Amino acid sequence: MRETIIEMLMSTKREHMEALVNWMDENGFFTAPCSGSYHLAYEGGLAEHSMNVMRQALRLAETLDADKKMLDRDSVVIAALLHDLGKTGQFGKPNYVPNMLKGRVTKANPDPKPYQSEKKPYITNPDLLYVDHEIRSIQIASQFIELTEEESFAILNHNGMYSNLRYAYSGRETPLSLVIHWADMWAARVLEAGENGEGGADE
Repeated sequence: MRETIIEMLMSTKREHMEALVNWMDENGFFTAPCSGSYHLAYEGGLAEHSMNVMRQALRLAETLDADKKMLDRDSVVIAALLHDLGKTGQFGKPNYVPNMLKGRVTKANPDPKPYQSEKKPYITNPDLLYVDHEIRSIQIASQFIELTEEESFAILNHNGMYSNLRYAYSGRETPLSLVIHWADMWAARVLEAGENGEGGADE
């Protein structure tokens, strides 16, 4: 999966993409979970989800834009694979950390060791100053590559009306932002549903 993601990103020939890929590798993109308790809340889930979104987005683009007048293939690949880049974390802090629970004190076990929750294995890192991974995704990517306006908009609004930014998105949808949003919803709510919880919204 790692190799395929790198190959697809490099195939866009976007300047400085290799530097971004190196950052992703060094900062845990390929090992991070995708959520705290919903879809793919396990190691490597973020990369798996990103691949699922890219595959669905490319299929949608091929079906809805057969004459290739509205959607650029490279933009679809970049926006799909980087839409959740911010879930890697930033400033040396991971986005998700293990959700450790205190063990129950009993006479037999007066000093129980903390354990990782099975129901919600991860939580958003409380050391991060803000939690909107959409903004973080654009910030990180833009340190290395030049995103187009449509790519930035699609990444920023990939959660559509489920986002904190929903009112700024309504009525301003673009073909690319719609394809990325639909692909993300299909991956999270359908393809990945039931994998470590019900398919749910990003968290």
